[in-house]
Amino acid sequence: MMDREQPVGVIDSGVGGMSVLRWLQEKMPHEHFIFIGDTARTPYGDRPREEIIRFVGEMTAFLERRHIKQLVVACNTITVLGTNIIRDGHDFDVIGMGKGALMIRGVTKNNRVGFMATDFTVSTGAHKAEIERVDPGVKVFGQGCPKLVPLIEAEKFGTPEMKAAVREYADMLKTHDVDTVLLSCTHYPFLQKDIEEAFGGGVTVLDPAAMTVGHAYEVLEEKHLLNPAGDGRADVCFTADLERARRLAAHMLDMGRCDFHLIDLKK
Repeated sequence: MMDREQPVGVIDSGVGGMSVLRWLQEKMPHEHFIFIGDTARTPYGDRPREEIIRFVGEMTAFLERRHIKQLVVACNTITVLGTNIIRDGHDFDVIGMGKGALMIRGVTKNNRVGFMATDFTVSTGAHKAEIERVDPGVKVFGQGCPKLVPLIEAEKFGTPEMKAAVREYADMLKTHDVDTVLLSCTHYPFLQKDIEEAFGGGVTVLDPAAMTVGHAYEVLEEKHLLNPAGDGRADVCFTADLERARRLAAHMLDMGRCDFHLIDLKK
């Protein structure tokens, strides 16, 4: 039997999922979170499907040994593999990254919507299909952004190299006359201001993590598993480069509510 005191697990291929953890801590301030960023093997976007599934299995097994009550997949690349792969054999619910399809209603004026993601995520066609299913009148344009995750992981914030990469991908989407853009990789909120600046005032940039966290909250509430009191904290765990990951966390998290750990997924 699960109880309210159990932690919520959060997994990501690297550091980007901390943007989701930020939303989770804001929405559920009494919860204890265990976040795993697989910094030893990031990025996942260009890896074979079978390899990603194996890595996810190792992270999930680690969290199951910590008796989590819910697992939030803070990574679009992992989510598009299918949460059923993760859920199989586990008692806890698995919440995948939302594609943000419902967020664009009332936002786009010209029904031309773009999304920025890893090449793998774009190649699956899942985001495009979901947005078009929710609103068949919308034209959807996906843009792979292979340079962004390595630059974020390398802490290249504010550099000419980073600005040029953001501008490159924004310019590609601008050719489609989009007026709304979804950040369909959890790393990209680290660059949200830069991305907004590159698009200019006529384009709205949305972070689907807000919807994902709302779903996670609703599921816990329905199952009477929300922790009603206490000062929530997060164990923020990485498989390599702890000090670098901690520096990146300072761009995204309330450091006073986090404890950082270097972990071995086999233990």
